[in-house]
Amino acid sequence: MTILPTLLSSSTPFFSSHQNPQKTLNTKSSSPKTPIATNTPNLSKFRNNKAIPSLIGAGFALTSPLFAGAASAAASELPLLLDSSLKLIEPSNALSLPTWAIHVSSVVEWVTAMVLVWQYGEKSGYESWKGLSWGMVPLLGGAFCACTWHFFYNSESLEVLVALQGALTVIGNTTMCIAAYRIYKSSQERSTDT
Repeated sequence: MTILPTLLSSSTPFFSSHQNPQKTLNTKSSSPKTPIATNTPNLSKFRNNKAIPSLIGAGFALTSPLFAGAASAAASELPLLLDSSLKLIEPSNALSLPTWAIHVSSVVEWVTAMVLVWQYGEKSGYESWKGLSWGMVPLLGGAFCACTWHFFYNSESLEVLVALQGALTVIGNTTMCIAAYRIYKSSQERSTDT
């Protein structure tokens, strides 16, 4: 049963684009009307619209019950971050811009790896590789926990995120190990069949 369609190497485009008829630009110069070609993708017509939301949604589902508490914790600490001139003062434990870039790019890379592993499983016919993609989901949830906790300046009221991240890391490492073993077993079965 196929849950997620292929995205990057699919024969169908990721989004359907439509060609607008060529418009003409009427200028006051002596040259005739100049055609302008516009290729505007219509992003509302995704063909493969289940893969990315399914993988990312699974990570969000692991941490979504905590987001309501995070918003109220941030709102309660807002007066501490503003001084009398309403200038934002970051605490000493705030992450620097390069550190945030590493955090965000790591999450993006992880999601990309999940999608590519899934596609490899679909294209190659080795269905056990799809299990590896699902095994990566708890670790994505742990990454969301870490980014959320850092976003709210490592608030003490959100330290449950640290424990949840640790638990998701253990669960994710276990699921990745199980998925790797399943890949090994399926490759052994294939080698004995041939």
